[in-house]
Amino acid sequence: MAEHLADPEDETLDQDRIDAVLRAVSTEDRSGLDALLEPLHAADIADLLEQIGGADRRALLALWSHEIDGDILSEISDAIREEVIESLPPEVLAHAVRDLESDDVVDILEDLDPPQQGLILNALEDADRLAVEQAMAYPEYSAGRLMQRETVVAPEHWTVGEAIDFLRAADHLPDQFYHVILVDPRMEPQGYVTLGRLLSSRRDVALRDITEDSFRTIEAAEPEADVAYVFNQYHLISCPVVDAGGRLVGVITIDDAMNVLDEEHQEDMLRLAGVGDESSISDRVLETTRQRLPWLFVNLLTAILASMVIAQFEDAIARLVALAVLMPIVASMGGNAATQSLTVAVRALATRDLTGANVGRVIWRETAVGLLNGVFFAVVMGLVSWIWFGDPTLGMVIAAAMVVNLVVAGMAGILVPVMMERAGVDPALASGTFVTTVTDVVGFFVFLSLAAMVLL
Repeated sequence: MAEHLADPEDETLDQDRIDAVLRAVSTEDRSGLDALLEPLHAADIADLLEQIGGADRRALLALWSHEIDGDILSEISDAIREEVIESLPPEVLAHAVRDLESDDVVDILEDLDPPQQGLILNALEDADRLAVEQAMAYPEYSAGRLMQRETVVAPEHWTVGEAIDFLRAADHLPDQFYHVILVDPRMEPQGYVTLGRLLSSRRDVALRDITEDSFRTIEAAEPEADVAYVFNQYHLISCPVVDAGGRLVGVITIDDAMNVLDEEHQEDMLRLAGVGDESSISDRVLETTRQRLPWLFVNLLTAILASMVIAQFEDAIARLVALAVLMPIVASMGGNAATQSLTVAVRALATRDLTGANVGRVIWRETAVGLLNGVFFAVVMGLVSWIWFGDPTLGMVIAAAMVVNLVVAGMAGILVPVMMERAGVDPALASGTFVTTVTDVVGFFVFLSLAAMVLL
């Protein structure tokens, strides 16, 4: 029974619970599985589905599909959502999606193939399906896709009492809303009132007298990255969305905006590592290989370029083996220093803190940091090389190379992503490869050419 598998009152997803779930699935213990999963939050159940293998996931869904709801579907990662939806009986899918707000349904539809999209659309009520289809008509990754169509509005001439009576009498209100939006007769937003101000004001107070200073609107065609920036920059809780004519068509809430920010951060991290912007531990082998292979190939070409530089100094390396021992240190230090600057630059570009107004100052700062770090490590490596190989001249050569390469690394870490952004390329996409190539080539060339001139 469930009590022997795990404590049903425990609401955490840990390895013991996962093991208990898998045992319940293998023995087809439906009641035990219900007891194990019922206390969990929808996000934890989604995590469970993502962490177990494909065969176990299919077996779990076959045994427990009747309990899958809309919240779980919206929490599941894009990598396995289509597989989960295909495993659900039509009546379960219909019940699940009917409980969701329109923005959550759109979020699910965006990553599905047309047949699966049709299954979900057919499961919706006519009014809900129309709202979702209208949202899907907006460009991908736009505010129109992000917004929910369900809004709470009031005429701008109403009083607090009229608004409260309206809310109490309403047959249906969104599950989450933070403002009552004031509109004119043309349905153009004129302001909004927080629920806190609404409930703490006298009934005879006019709504327009207690509107928030933070009020602003977002056009439906605006990119969702810009929407997330506005929420973060101006500390918004929700924001009305308008069409090209300025009329209210929906509202975006802070949870959706923060999801976009989180996705942007994840994409930047994955792209910096060259593993694709949608990589997941749930991806299949071939899919993961396809995502990673292109940038590994680019990295191979840049590595060949660095090797060609080394090949120009074959004689020097053959005559002085110490060069082969020390040159990876110069390149490695430059690569790490460049990655530090690059990470700061990509993040600053994403948050719009790095602009044309301050890029010169930031480049100067990173160059100065590279110079100071270069001098410090030049002294360290100069002494190490002198003691190691008993040649003070070799120590001076690697010291000079270290200074030059760390200065170049600081500059490249800023300049490369800035130039890529101005060229219309995502700076997180390939900056890492190009920056490390610059530091490798410069590091090898400066160190080996100085050694060839001074030591041979």
